[in-house]
Amino acid sequence: MDFQVVVLAGGTSKKLAPLVSKDVPKSLLPVANRPVLSYVLELLEQSNLKDLIVVVEGEDTDGLVENWISEAYVDRLHVQVASVPEEVGTAGALRAIAHHLTASDILVVSGDLVCDISPGAVAAAHRRHDAVVTAMLCSVPVSGTQDSASSGGKDKTKKPGKFNIVGLDLTQQFLLYIAAGIDVEKDLRVQKNILRAVGKMEIRADLMDAHLYAFKRSVLQQVLNQKQSFRSLKQDVVPYLVKSQLRSEILFNGGAQVEENGNEKDAFSNNKVMLSQLLANASTPSFHELYALGPNGFAPSERKTHKCCVYIASKNTYCARLNSIQAFSDINRDVIGDASHLSRCSFSVHNNVIHPSAVLGLKTTVGPQCMLGEGSQMGDKCSVKRSVIGRHCRIGSNVKVVNSVIMNHVTIGDGCSIQGSVISSNVQLQERAVLKDCQIGAGFVVTAGSEYKGESLARK
Repeated sequence: MDFQVVVLAGGTSKKLAPLVSKDVPKSLLPVANRPVLSYVLELLEQSNLKDLIVVVEGEDTDGLVENWISEAYVDRLHVQVASVPEEVGTAGALRAIAHHLTASDILVVSGDLVCDISPGAVAAAHRRHDAVVTAMLCSVPVSGTQDSASSGGKDKTKKPGKFNIVGLDLTQQFLLYIAAGIDVEKDLRVQKNILRAVGKMEIRADLMDAHLYAFKRSVLQQVLNQKQSFRSLKQDVVPYLVKSQLRSEILFNGGAQVEENGNEKDAFSNNKVMLSQLLANASTPSFHELYALGPNGFAPSERKTHKCCVYIASKNTYCARLNSIQAFSDINRDVIGDASHLSRCSFSVHNNVIHPSAVLGLKTTVGPQCMLGEGSQMGDKCSVKRSVIGRHCRIGSNVKVVNSVIMNHVTIGDGCSIQGSVISSNVQLQERAVLKDCQIGAGFVVTAGSEYKGESLARK
């Protein structure tokens, strides 16, 4: 298919503190006891996309990720791990590895994506329409996770998130408008020439940008070179391509008339009108026919345009991004629950996964939608509900774990209670400790008898 695949795996995201660290970057955080990055790599492998560039932020992350990939995917994938400086953004990361990009089309995938949607379907749609960009959109997660979700579990209500506001043509194949929901207050501002050309536009606020894009490489690299201030694919590059799709000579001819002296915003402002004023009056025969018409609207011309497309995933698919602590908890819950097909595990008749090497004490119960990892041991009279427990954990007697994620090598003393919390590797909970809606960083010691609610705890 001549697609080159770039996986943007990030580094130590501040949104995920205290779960991430130099020893455990975001891409290696566990989802159902395996690194989140493995879900993307295996999704690509299933689409026969096996030649990959994995981009990480920071030299420390580079070594950790490269070592894990070389062990887990030897003889399965050909992966080049490239390190870029921290905090360069997604556009900056692609700019930094531009010399590695040689294919005619580039598939860019976020390393925190957990889904069952074929990237090959997005690539095929991109080629079918000869688009400069194709973005994958999926239904908003039922859990209500969002880009700006808080890092705590203090508010248990499911608040509707502000996702993307997108404008689509009536065939739902072409992207005419896109903005982050948080940036939209009352009215949307849409390019007048786009709305006139398409005639009617469908506005959707129920779709999530999955951060899976197909780009025409020559256009992407030209935009990144010309727009050095662009840091984000979602917030900068894609909206720019959408806005300029009926003026693509500035992309293909290398002209800079519109952007000279940083006046791009002013140049576009004359063609913007309020959506609420235009929707009733805009009517033209065909978006595609108008592409071939000249500036007067009736004579053929050599006017160049480009297509910005979407691939909208079916509602019965699963798609979520691990971009907050709330999302981390939700995705772990989903992958051992309704999206258990993503876990690669065989669930028992009790709808749980208990590793054969795990040991359970007398009268200890592990309920449905739970996972107990390799070599972990639990004492007598323990109860586990809707939770993931990692590898080689040591859990005492009379311990209750509900709606929580416990990573590897955690020691939990007798009589502890853990609810709605995330506990990183090598944490020690001394006897009778109580945690509710907490996040505990690696190696932290929770002293005996202490109680925490809605706290984020980490070693200093």
